[in-house]
Amino acid sequence: MTSRILAPALACLTVMLGQPAVATTVFVSNEKDNTITVLDGDTLKVIKSIETGMRPRGIMLSPDYKVLFVCVGDDNRLDVIDTEKLEVVRTLPSGPDPELLDVDPSGERIYVANEDDGMVTVLQAKDGKVLAEIGVGIEPEGMGVSPDNRVTVATSEATSMAHVIDNKTLKVLANILVDTRPRVAEWTPDGKNVWVSSEIGGTVSVIDGTTFEITKKFGFEINGVDPDLIQPIGVQFTLDGKKAFVALSHANRVAVVDTATYEVEKYIILGQRPWHLAMHPNGKKLYVANGLTNDMTIIDVASLTPEISVPVGRLPWGVAVKP
Repeated sequence: MTSRILAPALACLTVMLGQPAVATTVFVSNEKDNTITVLDGDTLKVIKSIETGMRPRGIMLSPDYKVLFVCVGDDNRLDVIDTEKLEVVRTLPSGPDPELLDVDPSGERIYVANEDDGMVTVLQAKDGKVLAEIGVGIEPEGMGVSPDNRVTVATSEATSMAHVIDNKTLKVLANILVDTRPRVAEWTPDGKNVWVSSEIGGTVSVIDGTTFEITKKFGFEINGVDPDLIQPIGVQFTLDGKKAFVALSHANRVAVVDTATYEVEKYIILGQRPWHLAMHPNGKKLYVANGLTNDMTIIDVASLTPEISVPVGRLPWGVAVKP
């Protein structure tokens, strides 16, 4: 869905659909514009465009939603945005070329993938103190802290591995071979498994969160679409964990996967190169950044249909939603 609908039409659509008024704010990182687009979650109007350092990619809200951490790749730092003031209030060291990050459930630590030096940098959130630099594989990208804060899983693109880090000792516990060019590591809501998407391999590996063994690996088939274009990137679960949404990049679709059977229920057509996605805190809407059409599509989770696409900045990359 690549159509652009202006504000009056958005307001009309909201009324027609009978959506309840929920005060939310949506943040989208724009890799080419060096900005974060901030949208009102109800009207989908742009509230502000926040200037950041060069090449913002991965973004993550703190557990209390007070700040947004932004990976600023070309400036080798994290920008910290106050979500009320909507401005960068400080910066933190990140290591070279940060790409994705995650914050532990307590909000005390930040785990950052440093693509250029094969390291995971662990920071103290309150003051940016570097607690550790952990060697992993080549070109780390994905970063997923387990819901119980026991371990963190990092992916390394060029090594085709997922690396399990013990959050107490900050040492690597296991190295798991997955398919080519793994991107994200996303934990199921119950913390039992972590899903690792492999962009070039075209698969998702389901890894047991206790044994760290791959229990399932599945791929995707779309009639009329070259398999080489089906590239799994972002993964997002419904709140109950029964479905997973997998962004398939150049296939211009999001796959809806039954997490019990690992069968694809539906392919939802979006804009070009859907990359990362985020769930509304109430679980009713899914927000997807479409990198090559410079917009974001909102999907209704109940009906599994795209409702609308709205313009953001150039080359949108990451999405976060504040309640």
